[in-house]
Amino acid sequence: MPTNLLSTSTTTGFGGIVQEYVWNWENQQLPVVYETLGKGSPLLLLPSFSSVSTRSEVGELAKLLAPNFQVVAIDWPGFGESSRPSLNYRPEIYQHFLEDFVKAVFNTPITVVAAGHAASYVLQLAVKQAAFSKIVLLAPTWRGPLPTMGASQQIAGIVRELVRSPILGQALYKLNTTQSFLSFMYRRHVFTDAAKITPSFIEKKWQTTQQPGARFASAAFVTGNLDAVREQSDFLELVQSLTIPLMVVIGESSPPKSREEMNALVALPGVRSVVIPGSLGLHEEYPAVVLEVVQDFLLSSEN
Repeated sequence: MPTNLLSTSTTTGFGGIVQEYVWNWENQQLPVVYETLGKGSPLLLLPSFSSVSTRSEVGELAKLLAPNFQVVAIDWPGFGESSRPSLNYRPEIYQHFLEDFVKAVFNTPITVVAAGHAASYVLQLAVKQAAFSKIVLLAPTWRGPLPTMGASQQIAGIVRELVRSPILGQALYKLNTTQSFLSFMYRRHVFTDAAKITPSFIEKKWQTTQQPGARFASAAFVTGNLDAVREQSDFLELVQSLTIPLMVVIGESSPPKSREEMNALVALPGVRSVVIPGSLGLHEEYPAVVLEVVQDFLLSSEN
């Protein structure tokens, strides 16, 4: 077995069995935490990349899926409760991790439900090998925040190195992860119902950002260094290369640039899509609605 049982409960989990997958990357062992809940056919549930990324953001959705699936949700390397070393976080790391994790934990092609920036990694692996039987993408994105705002690769690279630096980097990171700033970002493009952005909710998100080493992977995401593709055409080409069913769930209040790119994705032949309330955090804000619109697709026997 490639895993070690840690506990059956955790403060950041959702009530499943919490385990650790020790992943080797360039002669370095990186413990990666994942949680399993339910019985049935296996389903991999991937949270989005963000400064506050944890498996808990898909926890309520995992509980809703558990009656019909054995749900496995992960904390990506560099995020959540997984190891957060000061690596140069880049697509190659996550491409290799996802491939190795799926191979180690599952022995047949599985269903995968992926949020946000996880989309490109899932699509790349699906095109490369028969890892998945069907795919659901929730508010899929492929370009990080700074590039989306128009920053050049050079500017983004300078920002990334500043945040990685020992003293100035820690100060910059703290300024961009204050509870007031996190609340602002959630109101701007993550949640649509401000009543759900409570002080206790933001407090939990803030605690995630304050873990040792948290700034390294976060800075990579924000500056576009975790963008597995660089052009929209490359992202769409991945979708066109798929040979398995794909469904896309879009939040009706998604930011304009993100919505344009999601619209281009669902305009491709063979892509099923649905628009529901919410924005980029629809999987966390409206898990019951997500379940309602994807359940028939997930349970169908179509391959």
